Amino acid sequence: MAGGGGGGGPAPKQEDLQPHPVKDQLPHVSYCITSPPPWPEAILLGFQHFLVMLGTTVIIPTALVPQMGGGNDEKARVVQTLLFVAGINTLLQTFLGTRLPAVVAGSYTFVMPTISIILAARYTNLPDPTERFRRIMRGTQGALIVASALQIIVGFSGLWRNVTRYLSPLSAVPLIALVGAGFYELGFPGVAKCIEIGLPQLILLVVFSQYIPHVMHHVRHVFDRFAVIFTVPIVWLYAYLLTVGGAYRHAPPKTQFHCRTDRSGLVGGAPWIRVPYPFQWGAPTFDAGDAFAMMAASFVALVESTGAFIVIARYASATPVPPSVLSRGIGWQGIGILLDGLFGTVNGSSVSVENAGLLALTRVGSRRVVQIAAGFMIFFSVLGKFGAVFASIPLPIFAALYCIFFAYVGAGGLSFLQFCNLNSFRTFFILGFSLFMGLSVPQYFNEYTSVAGYGPVHTGARWFNDIINVMFSSKPFVAGIIAYFLDNTLYRHESVRKDRGYHWWDKFRSFRTDTRSEEFYSLPFNLNKFFPSV
Repeated sequence: MAGGGGGGGPAPKQEDLQPHPVKDQLPHVSYCITSPPPWPEAILLGFQHFLVMLGTTVIIPTALVPQMGGGNDEKARVVQTLLFVAGINTLLQTFLGTRLPAVVAGSYTFVMPTISIILAARYTNLPDPTERFRRIMRGTQGALIVASALQIIVGFSGLWRNVTRYLSPLSAVPLIALVGAGFYELGFPGVAKCIEIGLPQLILLVVFSQYIPHVMHHVRHVFDRFAVIFTVPIVWLYAYLLTVGGAYRHAPPKTQFHCRTDRSGLVGGAPWIRVPYPFQWGAPTFDAGDAFAMMAASFVALVESTGAFIVIARYASATPVPPSVLSRGIGWQGIGILLDGLFGTVNGSSVSVENAGLLALTRVGSRRVVQIAAGFMIFFSVLGKFGAVFASIPLPIFAALYCIFFAYVGAGGLSFLQFCNLNSFRTFFILGFSLFMGLSVPQYFNEYTSVAGYGPVHTGARWFNDIINVMFSSKPFVAGIIAYFLDNTLYRHESVRKDRGYHWWDKFRSFRTDTRSEEFYSLPFNLNKFFPSV
């Protein structure tokens, strides 16, 4: 109906009707890559990153080592080794790789090929569990050593630089969104395994990080910045009181495992002081089929880490990562997987998604903070008993943290839509189809595997089965590959270039075309002379 009388209030100003301006760098970040907080605060924030990465570091060996035939002693040593190598890899990535505040730690991507090695026929008839564990570990080491070559070659040769130059904001959105949100099965389902511990942790984390800072203005950054340090000890103590009070004395074994604070077996199995060293389990063994399967996982981890690097740069208030820097980071991640194989971590490495989410929660993207966290990883891995105490935190507490941190990373991916035309049917198709297939295809593969006991691809060649099943079980990999292909092949003309946001990233496609690249990504000690970025 036209008109409306005088009761509607004043018409909005013209500037109120304008969309929010596009930002190359995320505003309202307290400390960016090159501006570290004061040392006491940086140490506490680094310890917080250490606590967050412990979840994956414990979950993966806890799932794999018993299947390999290892007991609590072997599990504690594997956790210790994984923690030690993660510290080294994080230092390498922050000093020589992308230079982003990225924690490099154990990756779920490598679990499937490792399980395939565990189930290999050549290990099934070994009667001694300890011998079986060592043989499987050495086979996994060999596969990781070979698989590391893929990322080392693709990264340091500059091949990945040439691929990522064609990555636009539109094709980055599905990849990054599912790098975070694609881990949804590790969130609330993990909380629900011990709901009386996981749910209080989730609620407290939301209250401390989101509500209290807006009530207590004079100390607001204390609560949102250190929410993990405040809430985890409270719920951990609560879980300990439930354990010693006998709350789980007659509970089913599964409930006891997830809820009790004394069921990890890590404290008893960990030595007081021990420095992990290469070939501690013996000389690696090599099998072509295992190596091919692990290389598929390495390629998937390469794609996933690319998305994680991009969102970390966003949350650290840096400019978009130049393709040459991404390629350099992938090369050093390959070195990290090589170290995993040499030391025997039973798992390959990639960028820790949960730690990327912690950058968003704290609004601290300082490189120094993550380097301090790497120091904590190495320190507590050598002092085994002390590290094992922290590693015995009940897993539902970590699952509650994941609900926040993975969500932040997924939302960070969606934030790149600001560069795209959201009134374009081409955008709708690429975005919707890639996101849907990124969720739907892995769901089919996972459902098929849970029912049949093997993946949909089940030929006589085990290595071929593993390659296809590993690739198409990764949500961000499927979504990212589909979006990248469609975005670079569908309707290539000038207006489309703007629709996909490609022009916004033009000035960052070369290291030298934006002066801020030097500030954020240049190598220390004048090493750019010897390893130039182009």
